[in-house]
Amino acid sequence: MLYFFLALFLSLSAGNKPTTPIRHLIVIYQENRTFDHYFGTYPTAQNNPGETPFYPAADTPTVNGFSDALLNENPNGSQPFRYAPSEANTCDPDHNYAPLQSALNRGLMDAFPTYSGCKNSSHVMGYFDGNTVTALWNYAQSFALNDNCHTTVIGASTIGAVNLVSGQTHGTTPTDWKDLVMQGTIINDLDPAYDMCSAGQRAALSGINVGNLLNKAGVTWGWFQGGFADCSSTHEGPTGAVVDYEAHHNPFQYYESTSNMNHLPPSSLSLVGYTDRANHLYDLSVFWKAADRGNIPSVCFFKPPAYQNGHPANSNPLLEQNFLTATINKLQTYPQWENMAIIILYDDSGGWYDHEVPPLFNQSNIPSVDTFAKGPDTPLGGYMGRPAYGLRIPCLVISPWAKQNYVDHNLIDQTSVLQFIEDNWSLETIGDFSFDTYAGSIFPMFDFSRRNLRSLFLNPNNGSRIKR
Repeated sequence: MLYFFLALFLSLSAGNKPTTPIRHLIVIYQENRTFDHYFGTYPTAQNNPGETPFYPAADTPTVNGFSDALLNENPNGSQPFRYAPSEANTCDPDHNYAPLQSALNRGLMDAFPTYSGCKNSSHVMGYFDGNTVTALWNYAQSFALNDNCHTTVIGASTIGAVNLVSGQTHGTTPTDWKDLVMQGTIINDLDPAYDMCSAGQRAALSGINVGNLLNKAGVTWGWFQGGFADCSSTHEGPTGAVVDYEAHHNPFQYYESTSNMNHLPPSSLSLVGYTDRANHLYDLSVFWKAADRGNIPSVCFFKPPAYQNGHPANSNPLLEQNFLTATINKLQTYPQWENMAIIILYDDSGGWYDHEVPPLFNQSNIPSVDTFAKGPDTPLGGYMGRPAYGLRIPCLVISPWAKQNYVDHNLIDQTSVLQFIEDNWSLETIGDFSFDTYAGSIFPMFDFSRRNLRSLFLNPNNGSRIKR
């Protein structure tokens, strides 16, 4: 009881107040899936015998997914095909900076098997439907889905993670490293400089991130990641033991100001979300311990252990679904749920096929790696290596304040979440040509004129609805 009242006092005395009813934002950051790969046939599922069935509501809106022509006369030569739930374990397509651009083939979107394919090159054309990613389709039925959300920049996980919190992948030390850092910009995966769990080549970033902005405004926040307490902890993945913690998935460790080099625990659960020796970076288990005592920081980022993050090879959609449903089920039991928003978002496209041509908002012209993004215009700030936007990714808003069974078509990207945080808590912006300044808004996915205290509890084993 003492913990609860202390947490309540600290929360009431916190800094900038939210400008909307959303007092607690939870961003669940998953891995390596395109919109078409998870929602290409939404809301129509095959419903084969023995699979978890999905039946949409009669008034379900359409999405920009697969047309008959894309399914049967696809320009890639290989046609899109359905992965069954029994085929949840897939190969891991090539999703690095240069191959992804080559797969786009200057906007023709017809070279995915050639450049991002894996094993049998046609595997990259596979997709899942509501019989496998049942939970995500059910969340879309009850809350809000966007079908025009893109990765901020073309590329892999590190780029997506850093853009989520700063919208700026330039300002890197070292300024060049093989094909990982070019002209001062991160273009492929490498580990953060301020993390004892990093291995191999490391990079540091200058500038600021949303953690710095939240600290300045006195708003509580935290990054909660599976395995952070023990870099060697493992869980059973699709094909064997998987190390839980991935250093290059933790964007705050690239910045000295927001790092927790030695993975120190918080000094007390009442101070989770505040600046102490943990410096806002925690093991995922810490969130639940603090939340059970009434302390949920205003802004929380969740990164699941690697076996549940959805990344092909070390995870799969069923393990991912187990994490998402168990997490969201529990979040809905807290009193803070009535003023909470959960955003499910992905760090990169994973190399999977998506048919939509990314809008070319910002160019790059590094001769050895850029093919899609070349152009006569000078990129923002003159910073090369930030071609925007990338392929589409799933984005869902789950909240009592989210529109119901709604599909938003507005152009947004990963930094739209960053922008929402800045706007909702009246923060400054990042500056230095961060993409947060230019991002589309996720506000249309909400209806703040009325609250609907609905909740949706799903079976963690198969994503089906639980009657309560």
